[in-house]
Amino acid sequence: MIHQYKNNGYNMVLDVNSGSVHVVDDVTYDVLSLLDQGKQEEEIQEALKDRYPAQEIHDAAQECQELKEAGMLFTDDVYEGAIEMFAERPTVVKALCLHIAHDCNLACRYCFAEEGEYHGRRALMSLEVGKKALDFLIANSGSRRNLEVDFFGGEPLMNWQVVKDLVAYGREQEKIHNKNFRFTLTTNGVLLDDEVMEFCNKEMGNVVLSIDGRKEVHDFMRPFRKGAGSYDLIVPKFQKFAESRNQDNYYVRGTFTHYNLDFAADVLHLADLGFKQISVEPVVAPPTEDYAIREEDLPIIFEQYDILAKEMIKRHKEGRGFNFFHFMIDLTGGPCVYKRLSGCGSGTEYLAVTPWGDFYPCHQFVGNEEFLLGNVDEGIVRTDLTCDFKKCNVYSKKECSSCFARFYCSGGCAANSYNFTGKINDVYEIGCKMQQKRIECALMIKAALAEEE
Repeated sequence: MIHQYKNNGYNMVLDVNSGSVHVVDDVTYDVLSLLDQGKQEEEIQEALKDRYPAQEIHDAAQECQELKEAGMLFTDDVYEGAIEMFAERPTVVKALCLHIAHDCNLACRYCFAEEGEYHGRRALMSLEVGKKALDFLIANSGSRRNLEVDFFGGEPLMNWQVVKDLVAYGREQEKIHNKNFRFTLTTNGVLLDDEVMEFCNKEMGNVVLSIDGRKEVHDFMRPFRKGAGSYDLIVPKFQKFAESRNQDNYYVRGTFTHYNLDFAADVLHLADLGFKQISVEPVVAPPTEDYAIREEDLPIIFEQYDILAKEMIKRHKEGRGFNFFHFMIDLTGGPCVYKRLSGCGSGTEYLAVTPWGDFYPCHQFVGNEEFLLGNVDEGIVRTDLTCDFKKCNVYSKKECSSCFARFYCSGGCAANSYNFTGKINDVYEIGCKMQQKRIECALMIKAALAEEE
């Protein structure tokens, strides 16, 4: 299976199963299209005789054949047959999302967590519950040494002392159990100060700083509860924090909605503020919400991704490049076999923990009692749900079978699938189309920057 497309003057060809990416000339591009239809060289010569010389067509067909024999074109998927066996693998937990605070000091309009309450009540995680969660992670991590814990909310800085105490507890347990914790934190920045920055720079492997972009966009969607905007308060703090981390091991993370479909301007605004690690992602919301992304928005969104990709190439060549999370693809290693088969890992390798110690498959399922897996005292009780989540992968979804992007997204988000289709192993179609476009742009960027090397 191959995927062909044209972008920014490049003829791009992706061999889906091997992950090989080719930039080709016009004749090879057209020959490949006919080869993909099962045409033989004689038929290809006839179809293209009015466009290219016969020798050029022959040379292109020969080159394609050589790439096929080298395992770089029209390759088979050798892993599909292993999926049933893989689904029976033992459950090894490697990451927790600790909802350290079901409370927030902002009132973001698009917040799926309902200002931090998650369909429930405001609450802060106690140190005791947090310790039990870390103990559970250690006990259920098997031989895996590297473990990840994300302090999440609501706003985790509203329970800052417990964050610090849990990090200290985790460091103690590392030595006892031969484990290595990578702690991360997501914050809106309202309570960010020098003491928090210093601690995070010592202990946090990554920090996510929430900001939506331009002042008018950010303040409209991320106000305080009384309506005032938060942009002016957080921007200087975020700039200082990013510099203190040498512009690495963090990212500023925003959300674009139906109200700012020109989101490329928000990404570039963040870059102009000096940030080098940027993520601005589409809101996921029911179509009844006025800020939701709609099918008719997609042409504008695709155009924005193209604008952003071209500007990123330009800035890179000028020596002022930055990373955009959704355009980051590693071509040297190829698609990860494990990720092909395991999906995102929610409900199996990755769990969310509420302030009172309940387990859910991920933060987006928190509050939906149908997906309550267990708790820190009893462990995982709903092993049937864990088995269902193990089966969420690109091979369990018919839409993925013909999608060129499947090995980059690993089947997409189970929570989005459930919220839009009522099933965890289906797809969120609008999200799929945006993901496909992002991957096309990312591959084109790789091609453009390779010319500079």
